[in-house]
Amino acid sequence: MTYPLSSIAAITTMVAMAAAVGLRPSPTGAASPVQGGVQAGAPQGEAVGGISCDAMEGAILHIHQHLVVFDHGKEIAIPPNVGQPPARRCLYWVHTHTPDGIVHIESPTKRTFTLGDFFMIWGQPLTKTQASIAKADKGTSLKIWVNGKPYTGDPRKIQMTAHADIVIEAGPPFPKPPVFTNWGSL
Repeated sequence: MTYPLSSIAAITTMVAMAAAVGLRPSPTGAASPVQGGVQAGAPQGEAVGGISCDAMEGAILHIHQHLVVFDHGKEIAIPPNVGQPPARRCLYWVHTHTPDGIVHIESPTKRTFTLGDFFMIWGQPLTKTQASIAKADKGTSLKIWVNGKPYTGDPRKIQMTAHADIVIEAGPPFPKPPVFTNWGSL
């Protein structure tokens, strides 16, 4: 089969752009879902779930949460710059700056934000059986803790309140959920 030169040029350009922002093919050929905050399925500046991507951080609601995801005992890094598409130079109201699991909500409006909002902006799946690349064993569900207490509802509906500490585990093993206390000036 032959392809027009314009198609080949477009594909070459897309591959170069993906490489420039840190996306690389995995050994299976699929894009790795977690690399440098830029995910293949992440929005690129368009409004998502009523959350826009603005030039500056909002000042009406400014709160932080901590998120940890374990995949069979191994911590999955929450990447820096989630919610900061490099091609647009904007910030979604829900975003990260650093790879430490701190989620920032800096909104120009007071409203409820959920863990589902964050995963949508991150471009990662979140269900009762999967969080990003962490998948529960067949026939089981993720184990979730919010502020040290077990949570059995829909993880997408977890409210992102000030200093919420959220731990998600796919296992076994299921290590004791760590408690985050390093809020500093956040």
